[in-house]
Amino acid sequence: MSTSSGTPESWISSFCALLGHEYFAEVSEEFIEDDFNLTGLQNQVPMYKEALEMILDVEPEDEDEEEDEEDRDEEEEEEDDDDAVMRGENGERLTGSYRRASERQQLRLANDIRVIESSAELLYGLIHQRYITSRPGMQQMADKYGLHHFGSCPRVFCNGARVVPVGCSDSPGQETVKLFCPSCLDIYTPPNSRFQSVDGAFFGTTFGYLFFMTFPEYELSSKGDPLNLAATNPVYNPNHEQPAATKSRSSSLTSTPVPTCSPTTETVAPPPPLPPQPAMINGMPTHNLAPGLGPGKIHENRIYGFRVAERARTGPRMKWLRDRPADINELDESARYHEQYGGDPEGEIFSGDGANGTGHFDQLSRRKKAPVRRRRKVRPDGATNGPPPPPPPGDVG
Repeated sequence: MSTSSGTPESWISSFCALLGHEYFAEVSEEFIEDDFNLTGLQNQVPMYKEALEMILDVEPEDEDEEEDEEDRDEEEEEEDDDDAVMRGENGERLTGSYRRASERQQLRLANDIRVIESSAELLYGLIHQRYITSRPGMQQMADKYGLHHFGSCPRVFCNGARVVPVGCSDSPGQETVKLFCPSCLDIYTPPNSRFQSVDGAFFGTTFGYLFFMTFPEYELSSKGDPLNLAATNPVYNPNHEQPAATKSRSSSLTSTPVPTCSPTTETVAPPPPLPPQPAMINGMPTHNLAPGLGPGKIHENRIYGFRVAERARTGPRMKWLRDRPADINELDESARYHEQYGGDPEGEIFSGDGANGTGHFDQLSRRKKAPVRRRRKVRPDGATNGPPPPPPPGDVG
């Protein structure tokens, strides 16, 4: 293949340009040429050397050409023998079902090329799994993420959050590629069928989480909350006012109770106010911590506006998967640990007093150490360790 400028296109560029390979990043040749990045792949890929040469667009070595010439000479000799056998009494050539040696060679080369191409795709996919967790590979995937190449989450409450491709296994041949949503922390099957032939191991199980830890500043939802779905919960709506989008009885996407026709209205005490919420928790901004989960963002089945019983077959099963505490401080395990055992979460963890009056690590330091065992030494008189025996009375001089 060649580009419009006349220069031949590399194998990597042509592979990433194929239909269904839009999720792939172009691995740099410097990364592939580093043997450290290819550790352990030789045992997983058949015809590893030939596949690597195809990826790097390297011509075969002279030794292979010499072997091909020797095979070609042997096949020509076999062809001459076949010609001698296939001639009649008057010297005319007889037709038969035997194939010429050149045809057999072409078939063999075609089969070898197919095997090498499949091995090259497998090898490139396993290299790609490691490349996208490196700094340059992560930057390439970040550019694709910013341009919305991976699509958005199909869940309504995620408000069009952008997704990234991930795999459910690091071993090839297990699962196809999936899409991870950082808003609801769930994975989905790509909507287009052309991605069903892409192995999930080519992206691995590490990339999805590592990507959002590397770029915590990304806004997960590009649309925000246009329907004000979070206001359907009293924690976020202390005045108990129903939004205009949720007043309809036929709406089945909100969890707002349907107003009854009873003339008497019951007054519900507002929940206690939330404590101050941290801006960062575990290195992540609070507003990017699963914004599609929690109160007001859990789908509730309804029939003609009436809620479905929790014990029903179509009830809210597995509802805890979409739950998130209203108080983000409950997720700060580091602060809770230091509150119980003492110490400063931002400073030295081996100092301070706990709730019981003594530091947790001070108790560890005061534990009784096991005595050091010494090997017994036998003296010439046959006794073991200890003070030497007193001399006999007759030897006192």
